[in-house]
Amino acid sequence: MSPIPGSGLAKGLAVTLRTMTKKTVTAQYPDAQPELPPRSRGVIGLFEENCTVCMLCARECPDWCIYIDSHKETVPAAAPGGRERSRNVLDRFAIDFSLCMYCGICIEVCPFDALFWSPEFEYAETDIHELTHERDKLRDWMWTVPAPPALDPGAEEPKEIAAARKTAEKLAAAQAQAAPLPDPTDPPQGGAS
Repeated sequence: MSPIPGSGLAKGLAVTLRTMTKKTVTAQYPDAQPELPPRSRGVIGLFEENCTVCMLCARECPDWCIYIDSHKETVPAAAPGGRERSRNVLDRFAIDFSLCMYCGICIEVCPFDALFWSPEFEYAETDIHELTHERDKLRDWMWTVPAPPALDPGAEEPKEIAAARKTAEKLAAAQAQAAPLPDPTDPPQGGAS
């Protein structure tokens, strides 16, 4: 038995008519913003105050897409008779996102927490040369970085926080012993009689 001519076309049109009456499941991107998973990787933000120009991020980057320039600055001695110190001052910090493969190695190796993942993903450019973003743009993305997730209630307290708490308690105890509390039976000091 041979198929009726045009039956395949009729079946295709029937499928088209059925799907035209249903609601679409595709979210049209510019009109409907996607719901990103928590801690999603979008772009890298720079917390410039923490950057010591150690260059670890640029050295470990497999794509060599991080550009850092700095200069040395002399810091005066902290105490009289002390020695002057020198420190690096950040002049340029740029990331070429046309080369970046978003591996996150730079964020992991940063010992001073100067780099963070931001969920910002809308940074397309019309020219590929404009995808090299300087520190001003990277600093702006830092404010879109979400707060870190809360610690597990059953987790052990980090050693750094425990050590800082013990030091603060020792200082408070030393200050309390150094300054004795006034005796309430003593007459008030100063003022007109």
